Amino acid sequence: MKLGGDNADHLKEIVISVEEYEAIRLIDLEEMTQEQCAERMKVARTTVQRIYNDARKKIAEYIVMGHSLKIEGGAYQICDENERLNGCGESCRRRHGIDKK
Repeated sequence: MKLGGDNADHLKEIVISVEEYEAIRLIDLEEMTQEQCAERMKVARTTVQRIYNDARKKIAEYIVMGHSLKIEGGAYQICDENERLNGCGESCRRRHGIDKK
């Protein structure tokens, strides 16, 4: 996923990982504590703190400097339709009603 205006080709590209995106989503959008986020992501709280701080700095640079933003990489699993219907785990957005398509 790449965000930016029509002139994004000449701008610096800010890259955030899927883990950084998820930490921002859980803490800022879902209003979880770092402890809750760490539990959901199955990592230590200090790891979440580092991931979250790195992500915030990158997003701030994207906003303030007008660079393009790219989300890539990371370790993640996309559940299939069968798993979604039967509940595919704690972090599944569909299971928890966040993705209401």
